[in-house]
Amino acid sequence: MWVRSTMAYRTSFVLTALGNFAATGLDFATILLMFSHIHRLGGFTLPEVAFLYGACSTSFGLADLVMGSMDRLGRRVRDGTLDTLLLRPVPVLAQVAADRFALRRIGRITQGVLVFGWSLPRVDVHWTTVNVLIVPMMLLSGGVIFSTVFVVGGAFQFWAQDASEVQNSVTYGGATMLQYPPGIFARDLVRGVTFVVPLAFVNWLPALRVLGEPDPLGLPGWLDFASPAVAAVCCVLAAAAWRAGLRTYRSTGS
Repeated sequence: MWVRSTMAYRTSFVLTALGNFAATGLDFATILLMFSHIHRLGGFTLPEVAFLYGACSTSFGLADLVMGSMDRLGRRVRDGTLDTLLLRPVPVLAQVAADRFALRRIGRITQGVLVFGWSLPRVDVHWTTVNVLIVPMMLLSGGVIFSTVFVVGGAFQFWAQDASEVQNSVTYGGATMLQYPPGIFARDLVRGVTFVVPLAFVNWLPALRVLGEPDPLGLPGWLDFASPAVAAVCCVLAAAAWRAGLRTYRSTGS
């Protein structure tokens, strides 16, 4: 329904998608400005940072397209309009994800794919079979991990009622952090996004394997291939958090 509504005004859709493309492109413009004054950032060249940026932006764009409407849940919990979703014979999570589905977010995915495609022939990588297989694994697993973070953030709003900014600090803030090399951040922060909120498995660990860069935490090498397993565990935890949150919903009363 929302896609049909969007495509009814195609010029408006194109303009908003281009606006989304341009707005997200400002992040990479910032990186280009930095590299106009330096040659390396945290030991990474511009193509290598673009590899990180493109992988993260593509994965986050996929999750944002599918689950980006989760930040509206807090308002529905607060004003009681979630009741209308509970009455329909469709999973509530699917309805919340589809609520005001914004097709314009495809601009973020397009921008990430273009930067990622630009970086591939420019990074100094020996493209073995393993490295080639890691790339799609990284993009898809990263999208799933980000999606689960959106779901957990939405589940938290059943208790907080309107904590969309807290959710955004992890989702959008985490995506911004993953666009840069891990070596420029404090080790405690890197540990936090590895073992607490496992965003490092979105692109840092698999990308370090592909680029041949050292892991700042010195973790076992097999963790570079653990993104699909981490994504599966995140799905289980996110489903449990969602069910627990949904059971606590008590509407707003009469």
